[in-house]
Amino acid sequence: MAIRNIAIIAHVDHGKTTLVDELLKQSGSFRENQRVAERVMDSNDLEKERGITILAKATSVEWKDTRINIVDTPGHADFGGEVERILSMVDGAIVLVDAAEGPMPQTKFVVGKALKVGLRPIVAINKIDRPDARADEVINEVFDLFAALDATDEQLDFPILYGSGRNGWMNHSPEGPQEEGLAPLLDLVLQHVPEPKVEEGPFRMIGTILEANPFLGRIITGRIASGSIKPNQSVKVLGADGRLIEQGRISKILAFRGIERQPIEEAHAGDIVAIAGLSKGTVADTFCDPAITEPMQAQPIDPPTVTMSFIVNDSPLAGTEGDKVTSRVIRDRLFKEAEGNVALKIEEAEDKDSFYVSGRGELQLAVLIETMRREGFELAVSRPRVVMHKDEEGNLLEPIEEVLIDVDEEHSGVVVQKMSERKAEMVELRPSGGNRVRLVFYAPTRGLIGYQSELLTDTRGTAIMNRLFHNYQPYKGEIGGRVNGVLLANEAGEAVAYALFNLEDRGPMIIEPGEKVYAGMIIGIHSRDNDLEVNVLKGKKLTNIRAAGKDEAVKLTPPIRMTLERALSWIQDDELVEVTPKSIRLRKLYLDSNDRKRFEKQRAAL
Repeated sequence: MAIRNIAIIAHVDHGKTTLVDELLKQSGSFRENQRVAERVMDSNDLEKERGITILAKATSVEWKDTRINIVDTPGHADFGGEVERILSMVDGAIVLVDAAEGPMPQTKFVVGKALKVGLRPIVAINKIDRPDARADEVINEVFDLFAALDATDEQLDFPILYGSGRNGWMNHSPEGPQEEGLAPLLDLVLQHVPEPKVEEGPFRMIGTILEANPFLGRIITGRIASGSIKPNQSVKVLGADGRLIEQGRISKILAFRGIERQPIEEAHAGDIVAIAGLSKGTVADTFCDPAITEPMQAQPIDPPTVTMSFIVNDSPLAGTEGDKVTSRVIRDRLFKEAEGNVALKIEEAEDKDSFYVSGRGELQLAVLIETMRREGFELAVSRPRVVMHKDEEGNLLEPIEEVLIDVDEEHSGVVVQKMSERKAEMVELRPSGGNRVRLVFYAPTRGLIGYQSELLTDTRGTAIMNRLFHNYQPYKGEIGGRVNGVLLANEAGEAVAYALFNLEDRGPMIIEPGEKVYAGMIIGIHSRDNDLEVNVLKGKKLTNIRAAGKDEAVKLTPPIRMTLERALSWIQDDELVEVTPKSIRLRKLYLDSNDRKRFEKQRAAL
């Protein structure tokens, strides 16, 4: 059977996973009575909840005696490491662009990577049924984007389809006809995407996606570059530098058939398969016949830009809600994550009780923390810090991001002001239709930490912000941080409603009555710029005198609920977020007030 390998790449929420759903349905991958979940490829719990793709996944459809292997990729720049890896597995790409929004920063990122490896993309203008669709302008923007990314003449001569992934149709004209469904897209893939390049020689394959299976152990997915493979065949694994990592036998070969993975007896060059049976081989390693001595070259991965400290939880409530609390189990879990996620970098601190975890952005690290807390881990994490570099002359360089903000015209002034306070430089301002403007800035990553929630407040929830790593530039100087201090509990116990009611004049609370607190835990936001220790355990004095007005019910203002992402971006350098399976608490790095004073003196001396 002939084979085609394609990736579907696009910005967040432009409809990749929904389109894959429809391709699977229309190619007959599901039985007529089969119950299928919406966005079937987003199988991970966090993906379903957030409505975004986090992990790249493969599937396949059969069309006119050809098997089309499709890889669904993440649309968020923080998970760009997934996209960079999978592009080496495919020979073509469908670039999906929203008919109203046009190419966005993430589209630029993934298209740039695809053009660099020589792919000739198909452009599909999705959501053509939107009332604000502007297909012709979007086509021109896509062409300008390709030209700006140094596309070759063949790449610039891209075929264009219009349609709606949700309604299950694509055609060469925006008007349709819609009755043909997605057949024009599948036909175009067969015509435009070349067959996989097959090299001569014995079996070779680069590991691209790694996962752990409770029954089969480690499963590595990749595209076979040359030769063929059968179960029980001997193979060896070579690292990128050519050293031997392990030798072993393949216990099972799994091929993608629709959304199922089925064991097969032989796989040939050009096909995308998953193999099991090896215990050490990982992503970017070469899996090959024992006769091969030279490894294959993997795609280079962009460096991480943000780092955080993951610390063993040492609060008074440690171990009361989670069962995985020791540095050993946290270390094993982090290193296991880094094996399959090449965009993550883990370093152990000298004290062995904390780890520096570096990644592409706050969202990528927040997703890792959320996954760990659901697995029963307890840990404390620090505020994200940017990864600085030094040039040859010793000058400090920091990561700069391209920030694209779509906002109503009336709020554009406050956005420009806040971004300039964060040392951002505006490079473009243009109307984007419907009384909205599109602002493009080059801003230091440091200044963007924590800005998302402030932006939504300033613009009454109407702004959409997208960001993408641009380059490293000279250090931009100090950027102002949070202006408010915090309210701290001064002893351990359970918070009392009466005490919280009396403290409301001092600032908004972030805890509820009955919540367990301890000395040094943050319970509210101070209305002034200094930190204040308060007593949240103080109950009402009980007397036997009854008077009018004494027994009024306490009415509390609802507390500000801190989500994980909001907490990470809100805390200062001397504060931590304590994460457990049941709670997210904020605390000071030093719980004892004397230790905090000592730390402040040392910091002032520096």
